[in-house]
Amino acid sequence: MANRSAPALSLRLFWKPLARGPQLTVRDAVVFALVIGGLALIAVGGRQTLKPLSVVGAISLDPINLPAYALRTTLRMLAAMAVSLVFAFAFGVMAAKSRRLERLLIPLIDILQSVPVLGFLTFTVTFFLALFPGQVLGAEFAAIFAVFTSQAWNMALAFYQSLKTVPRDLQDVSDSLRLGAWRRFWTLEAPFGAPALVWNMMISMSGGWFFVVQAEAITVGATTVRLPGVGSYVALAIERRDLHAIGWAVLTMLVVILIYDQLMFRPLVAWAERFRLDATLRDDAPRSWLLNFIERADLARRVLRPAGSVLRSVASLRLGAPTGPAAPVSRFWSGRWVDVAWWAALGGVAILAALKGISVVGHEVGLAEVGHVFALGFYTLIRVVVLTVVASLIWTPIGVMIGLRPRLAAFVQPVAQFLAAFPANLLFPLFVLAIVRFHGAPDVWLSPLMILGAQWYILFNVIGGAGALSWDLREAASSFRVTGWTWWKRVALPFVMPAYLVGANTAAGAAWNAAIVAEVASWGSTTLRAHGLGAYILDGSVTGDLPRVVLGVAVMCLYVVVFNSLMWRPLFALAERRLHAA
Repeated sequence: MANRSAPALSLRLFWKPLARGPQLTVRDAVVFALVIGGLALIAVGGRQTLKPLSVVGAISLDPINLPAYALRTTLRMLAAMAVSLVFAFAFGVMAAKSRRLERLLIPLIDILQSVPVLGFLTFTVTFFLALFPGQVLGAEFAAIFAVFTSQAWNMALAFYQSLKTVPRDLQDVSDSLRLGAWRRFWTLEAPFGAPALVWNMMISMSGGWFFVVQAEAITVGATTVRLPGVGSYVALAIERRDLHAIGWAVLTMLVVILIYDQLMFRPLVAWAERFRLDATLRDDAPRSWLLNFIERADLARRVLRPAGSVLRSVASLRLGAPTGPAAPVSRFWSGRWVDVAWWAALGGVAILAALKGISVVGHEVGLAEVGHVFALGFYTLIRVVVLTVVASLIWTPIGVMIGLRPRLAAFVQPVAQFLAAFPANLLFPLFVLAIVRFHGAPDVWLSPLMILGAQWYILFNVIGGAGALSWDLREAASSFRVTGWTWWKRVALPFVMPAYLVGANTAAGAAWNAAIVAEVASWGSTTLRAHGLGAYILDGSVTGDLPRVVLGVAVMCLYVVVFNSLMWRPLFALAERRLHAA
């Protein structure tokens, strides 16, 4: 017994001096192991970006390389997510606070989320590679920017819509306190938009997996650089038709998604729950083991407390003009002549852009072909509308039922993230084989490929919107026995309408984006084509026919802007009026 008690006694003597300060516990060890491990992984992955392009080796399909590839891809996606978050804050504030900027930025976002990613890569790759000549860093920035273009737009729209639907009574309280614009943002607007933003961050992270296949294969002229990553691994596996490698890549994606769901998104969902409008305590509120660890770890709380105090002090600064009825409004900036000058400037830019486009296209394309391209755009528009309606009818009720059950949402969350992240192009060969086997019409049966990845924007936004449904409102509906269609019409649908509109609008934009790869599908020597604008743009891209690519993208942008102005903008305005009146 004496020998057994000696180690215990020495341990007690070793820890005794520390007993006077913060108590080190298992929770502290876990938290700091996660922090140090995360920093070490970032350092290891970041060190590779400083090497010259000449040392970038060929991609290997050996599964042993997948952990390193997964680390590089995840770091790129997290970097793009950080930039997307800053962009969402800036865009949301500018579009929600300025009527002039709103009328410019909202159509611009509608266009950007519909333009194929290949259109961005054509210009950005050259720029970033020239910015860091001969270095991997330039290619890394090009890949991160490409992933950013797949993540930012729905986050920006979600945050903008949250700012536009802040309840009137909360705005009145903020006005009466004469908060500055900075303090109002961090004490009211950012917390109010946090739940919707978190759910859109999840779908953005998942949507980025599809685009890393294109983003990690950098091509400039005859030079091709394949950055180490899961996306380039999948691209090579598809090129070589290696089904075993594709299986390993899918398994790696599943493991990575489960890891960052537990370490990042599950804590964010539980944290965002604190910003619900009602103060009712709920037994089924979302929980996170990591968040609980951090909150209960004594040493971690002591370390984080000063940082929290600094952040609260920064958020409390009275920067910007006070808001409210008594806030002074400059007549200079509110005059009609400023509106006239603003729209004249925008009109001038639009005319110059149109003239430039006509000069590029006019020498190569006749009026008959222009009319044909507009007809192709109409075919694609019909597909986008029909597929968005079908996806809405399927996922809206499912999303509401999941969002109202946080424990079910906690289970569905990683599954939905994996399904949303699954590269839809891996399913294209199955569609091609099925269409050929059953003699299906490509114009009809290739269409679902456009919505395979886009449909998840509807589900995630509806889950987030339903999860924010006031518990008091749900209890009141239950007390008055409001059930069936009446409950959907009077309670659920009006409340989730803003979140649904963000999801449906983004899903429609993603479907336009996917048309370039969905209207032409191939496997081996078999290629199927559907009549549409996506196939037309892809043909121009493959042959290097710049005038026809410009024409196709211009017609797509025109369709998107006109349709969104006639459809989505009135619906957004209706949702804003209903929530302000509530």
